[in-house]
Amino acid sequence: MSSDGKLIIFDTTLRDGEQSPGASMTRDEKVRIAKALERMKVDIIEAGFPIASVGDFESVQAVAEAVKDSTVCGLARALEKDINRAGEALKNANSSRIHTFIATSPIHMKMKLRMEPDMVLEQAIAAVKMARKFTDNVEFSPEDAGRSETDFLCRIIEAVIDAGATTINIPDTVGYNLPNQFGDLIATLINRIPNSDKAVFSVHCHNDLGLAVANSLSAVLNGARQVECTINGLGERAGNASLEEVVMAVRTRQDLFTCDTELDTTQIVPCSRLVSGITGFPVQPNKAIVGANAFAHESGIHQDGVLKSRETYEIMRAQDVGWSENRIVLGKHSGRNALKTRLEDLGIEMSSEEELNETFARFKDLADKKHEIFDEDLQALVADTNKMAINEYVKLVSLKVCSETGEIPEAEIVINLNGEECSATAQGSGPVDAAYKAIEQVVSSNTELQLYSVNNITSGTDSQGEVTVRLSHDGRIVHGQGADTDIVIASTKAYINALNKVMLPEEREHPQLGDV
Repeated sequence: MSSDGKLIIFDTTLRDGEQSPGASMTRDEKVRIAKALERMKVDIIEAGFPIASVGDFESVQAVAEAVKDSTVCGLARALEKDINRAGEALKNANSSRIHTFIATSPIHMKMKLRMEPDMVLEQAIAAVKMARKFTDNVEFSPEDAGRSETDFLCRIIEAVIDAGATTINIPDTVGYNLPNQFGDLIATLINRIPNSDKAVFSVHCHNDLGLAVANSLSAVLNGARQVECTINGLGERAGNASLEEVVMAVRTRQDLFTCDTELDTTQIVPCSRLVSGITGFPVQPNKAIVGANAFAHESGIHQDGVLKSRETYEIMRAQDVGWSENRIVLGKHSGRNALKTRLEDLGIEMSSEEELNETFARFKDLADKKHEIFDEDLQALVADTNKMAINEYVKLVSLKVCSETGEIPEAEIVINLNGEECSATAQGSGPVDAAYKAIEQVVSSNTELQLYSVNNITSGTDSQGEVTVRLSHDGRIVHGQGADTDIVIASTKAYINALNKVMLPEEREHPQLGDV
């Protein structure tokens, strides 16, 4: 179904990635990420699970209308209501795919579905036929294939290909498999199923044992020609296979792989930062490809080797994945057009003149605080601007903190709460703790702070600090982020960003739940 030389990249950041606790995205944020994936030339974008909620349906619909070059996919259980909903959400897509699934492992069929194998088989066939009414691009996944019986997998896959499935995805749903085992499974299925040549074989690996990328690559070496992955490896539990690692491993090791992607890899780092900023999941410094230290050399021996010949310690060029040494030399006297041009160079599109004006105003404020403004500062600034637009139920008006040796830190805060200005004063173990307690005196959110993390965006004492917080509220987890040269202000922004997400209604259904 696809040329052996082409490896299809199926990005599920907007669907499976969003299932990470706290990683929910608004419709506009999903469109922004989808456009970034489109610029990267990702083949298929799984935009969401339309039946899960009205919000998910509208997000898939919006992505389908916004994206023109990539195929937009919607997830659906093997149920008529799910498939109809997905078809409706995708009807305006330039190119669409419906991805339907049903569990096939003995434990899932018995304990979750409470169905006999023959019933599962019948439902899978019916689902594919229903999906074909909306599009001829239908993907079928036997959920928990990594723990399914091979004979039954062969039987159900042969049947759904006959029913019209054009892509067969083999998921390691719980991250249980080892690379040689998973690669052997892919080879066995391709060799044993009589009509396997009529479909593209795909893999979707979870990272519970830290093997998602290894399992995916083993599958590709054994005949898979689509990999399902996410930016930064985002996903529920331990995450999914990391798009950037899969893509660059295949491209770097063309001595072993007989296929390659058609992605514009220079868009990897900008897309990684966009996803990190929107979801509130920071990228660890030593993360492969997109981590801040991925191309840094501390050891004198390494530095000497790289200076003499880059290939001594670097197996790929930093520029090839979007890292740049460019720094923007703009100050408070620079104009809007200069800022807009540099943002465009970074792959950042302003959705409106109003957004550009707000970004420019925040740039001016930052230019008053920092002598040099780097690309990373601009990306954080844009992300911070977008966060403020999510929901302004709670807005920071002013903050004054006092932290003195031998004295208990104190914070005085004024916030706008749903249009009404409120003030409070509180003491804490530190200025951040005091500020958070002052906010809670006004908001009374009944949330629990589960994570507080600080990272510097660039080097230097005038660097912006980026703060990430994680709040839990009635079993729901949300993340918030804030950036500022003043770390207490950044912390307050992050907390308020998270609180505003708590105020947003969330009606989502996990795609593995329900009466299947």
